[in-house]
Amino acid sequence: MSVLNPSTLKGKRVVFKDKGLVEIEDFVPKKPDLNQVLIESISTLISPGTETAFLMALPNTPAKFPIYPGYSNAGIVCAKGEAVTSLNIGDRVVSHKPHASHVLAEEREVEKIPENLSFDEASFFALASIAMQGVRKADIELGESVLVLGQGLVGNLALQLAKLSGGIPVIGVDFYDYRLDVAKKCGADEVINPSKVDLKDAVAKATDGRGPDVVIEATGSPEAIPLALDLARTRGRVILLGSTRGVSTVNFYSLVHRKGVIIIGAHDSIRPAYESSRRFWTRKDDAKLSLKLISRGLLKVRDLITMKVRFEEAASAYRKLIDSKESTLGIILDWRT
Repeated sequence: MSVLNPSTLKGKRVVFKDKGLVEIEDFVPKKPDLNQVLIESISTLISPGTETAFLMALPNTPAKFPIYPGYSNAGIVCAKGEAVTSLNIGDRVVSHKPHASHVLAEEREVEKIPENLSFDEASFFALASIAMQGVRKADIELGESVLVLGQGLVGNLALQLAKLSGGIPVIGVDFYDYRLDVAKKCGADEVINPSKVDLKDAVAKATDGRGPDVVIEATGSPEAIPLALDLARTRGRVILLGSTRGVSTVNFYSLVHRKGVIIIGAHDSIRPAYESSRRFWTRKDDAKLSLKLISRGLLKVRDLITMKVRFEEAASAYRKLIDSKESTLGIILDWRT
């Protein structure tokens, strides 16, 4: 049963009103139905690639406004429906819900936060899950070399998960030294800045001249697709984890056909709805495992937090993610009153 009347609450939420325009608007949170909980948000993590792409109406986004962004919410259950049995008022939880002071979620959509995790750390569960389903599809064997193009949040998490899966070496590639420094802190065996060295030569050196067995593309750049195919070794695998914002031009004969390269699409939306199977886990199961890995220190997220700002500063936070990629990774919005 609820311990408060949600109709008396005055909520705040982030909205993309138009291309490039971020505002905070008022709304009235709804009362939870029988199988729902109302969550008071504490920390929400901005997903830099997806959310800024939607904000700027880049290719392969809806380009229709308004948009209510976000899917990395950590907070406290403040009301619940009469049929909810696994959650109680006061439980610390995460959900794939937007940037708002209060969010409604079905009981089955919510996961409890381990006691030793902060709300900030727990908010990484969604991006870790996205990276995880891509790494699962790579089917990495012990000792296979893994190259990750792009060391943003998802790329860094994918690199860490590739290492946990037995990748040796795991190699991070990015144009920004700040991101590469963080990747090293998080366990990268090698890091490469293509603006400073010849990328193909550096990759060959890091993989003893063989080329990587697995290349995970996590930039979302159309130009990175042919690059990933070119870098992969003969009979290698290329995992398309980043959502590409544009059209890629690929010579399939030389980069795929002759090399026998396997290309695997790894968009988060192709998950099974109800039951996990090998290489295809449900969102719920991956979210639960992500929280376990973070809580046990096997997946490092603290170094990925560049800053935490009040939710009222959301507009400047998105602008920083767009304009200051050389010094910014994760930004968390603080919803505490």
